[in-house]
Amino acid sequence: MKQANGVLIGVISDTHGLLRPEAIVALSDSHHIIHAGDVGWPEILDQLSNIASLTAVRGNIDKGAWARKLPETDVLEIGGVSIYVLHDLAQLDLKPRAAGFTAVVSGHSHIPKKEVRDGVLYFNPGSAGPRRFRLPVTVGRLFVENGRVRAEIVALEIP
Repeated sequence: MKQANGVLIGVISDTHGLLRPEAIVALSDSHHIIHAGDVGWPEILDQLSNIASLTAVRGNIDKGAWARKLPETDVLEIGGVSIYVLHDLAQLDLKPRAAGFTAVVSGHSHIPKKEVRDGVLYFNPGSAGPRRFRLPVTVGRLFVENGRVRAEIVALEIP
């Protein structure tokens, strides 16, 4: 799935200590991976960084010394786009377009969502961890090419 002329960014969030084999497969072709918080265990970050370079932020359940090393927000500049990463979109304290961001990646709600507002892509890959309520188990992909980004939600087939 790696693109010949672009960058594939795998996006995962809200693993809550569970990195499913299906998520690993869905992210395996990524050039870069974003984890948008609520990681659960540091070993999950180790496993993801074995697939591709990794940008990860701290979520509200991420506690302990290992989690304090994670920033609450981060910026990824890749393929001519600038991506702002945070866990809870309600904590966004800047105007992404004015700040020059192409996309904002968040997690927290467990609800997969992609929408463009004011020319900025807002993307939540949903939750890849333990199933909550009746929400799907999902990850996401960002395709970056020629300074543009498009998003895809990937539902994981969970037995």
